[in-house]
Amino acid sequence: MAAYIIRRVFAAVLLLLVVSAVTFAIFFLVPRLGGQTLDSMAAQYVGKSPDPDVIAAVKKNLGLDQPLYLQYWNFIKGIVVGAQYQFGPDPVTCHAPCFGYSFKTHTEIWPQLIDRIPVTLSLAVGAAVIWVISGIATGVLSALRRGSFFDRLSMGVALAGVSLPMFFTGLVVLALFGNGEYVPFTQNPVEWAGSLVLPWCTLALLYSALYARLTRAGMLETMGEDYIRTARAKGLKERKVVVKHGLRAALTPLITIFGMDFALLLGGAVITERVFSFQGLGAFAIQGVTTADLPKVMGVTLVAAFFIVICNLLVDLVYAAIDPRVRLS
Repeated sequence: MAAYIIRRVFAAVLLLLVVSAVTFAIFFLVPRLGGQTLDSMAAQYVGKSPDPDVIAAVKKNLGLDQPLYLQYWNFIKGIVVGAQYQFGPDPVTCHAPCFGYSFKTHTEIWPQLIDRIPVTLSLAVGAAVIWVISGIATGVLSALRRGSFFDRLSMGVALAGVSLPMFFTGLVVLALFGNGEYVPFTQNPVEWAGSLVLPWCTLALLYSALYARLTRAGMLETMGEDYIRTARAKGLKERKVVVKHGLRAALTPLITIFGMDFALLLGGAVITERVFSFQGLGAFAIQGVTTADLPKVMGVTLVAAFFIVICNLLVDLVYAAIDPRVRLS
């Protein structure tokens, strides 16, 4: 098991390096391939009608005149030890971990990400708890009562929840109940939960509907297996047969789906944050896109990639703990 964990961690680190290289290339290599010159790339960081000498200075200070591989190395080194930029007589320091420096607002990206991660984390964790509990419970009960009124009603609601877009349900909730301002957990835990109830329920409606349908399908398939009949023939209680043998097998595919869903939300619930005016990572990414502030977009992209890789690593470790055959693959 220890060797398996070491292999997976090593693979996760390599994957993060690959993602960082691809992200860096998208923002600094693709514009060149599209015909954008170094002067035009440097001009976006200065005012209107910039002087050629100013553009040349910006190119030199930002390292745009260096080979692309050297720029990428300086970017990775900045994450580890920090970086310095020269805009005038005094150098500007981007402290480690330096996930970029906004040359438009002259602020470091990492402190802004740290300020916004708690908002997105609060939104994702609360919604995940609601959709996992409600979705799995509804799916199990629907499978055990197949064809009943509860089964038809719950699957109908689940179908509606999957079909309705997030921005529609969010706007309906806002029209009915209004919107509250986000309150940090450290300031007041009760008000923190109160400010997040509506976004939690709105976000959980989509995912719980999906999980209910998947759980129901998995339970219907699992409960018809031979080992379930064997367990019942041995005289095991029905609750133990359902929970220990049926539900455990049905939940296995949901682990992968949950890891991806949760990781994507940690990277920024863009639509939900936009609808409820929450200043999380999603809203921060939108700001970067609308103002063409590439370091902001790069910072959010790398943080989102980190969450996705880590969640996938945890999913692999959970699989290894549940199924020993995974450790040998």
